[in-house]
Amino acid sequence: MSTTESGRKPRRADARRNYEQLLATAHELFAEHGTDASLEEVARRAGVGIGTLYRHFPTRDALLEALVGDRFDKLHAEAGRLLAAHPPAEALEEWLRRFIAGTSTYRGLVTTVMADAHGTGSELDHSCARLQKAGSDLVFRAQHAGAIRRDVAAGDVLAMAAGISWVSGQAPDGDDRTRRLLDLLMSGIRL
Repeated sequence: MSTTESGRKPRRADARRNYEQLLATAHELFAEHGTDASLEEVARRAGVGIGTLYRHFPTRDALLEALVGDRFDKLHAEAGRLLAAHPPAEALEEWLRRFIAGTSTYRGLVTTVMADAHGTGSELDHSCARLQKAGSDLVFRAQHAGAIRRDVAAGDVLAMAAGISWVSGQAPDGDDRTRRLLDLLMSGIRL
């Protein structure tokens, strides 16, 4: 079997199908039941054995990273683009809006994002740390510009945004409530 430029062997077609089916099924189950959904149920509904799931995704974090890693990387990159296009407080508010939307995709995801490194060194840990750093940088820039209070810790702002994310996934009027709560958050930290 030949190798690709990266040195890895190309996946067999059935292995690739299993991988894609596991991702699609995990997305459905996590959307229905949150990120604590049973991995055994993911494998069962995908029509594969649990060993196949673990060959592709050795941990729950690996599966979550495959589902949300690209989105988180884009959200991290958005911080710089927003700062270049908007005053710091507006950039922070827009980024928080996107953070809330991105972390409310699956119930329980925001808990994973907000937890400090799990100590596993997984790619998901790195993605979450990059998100936290982007948020912290935006808070610092808004403080430095004199747009938000200096006595506000970046971790507190992110924790409040995480709370809003959690709330938005709980209520049928999630979008309206999310907007109101983010407005309250920003009103509380602006100068």
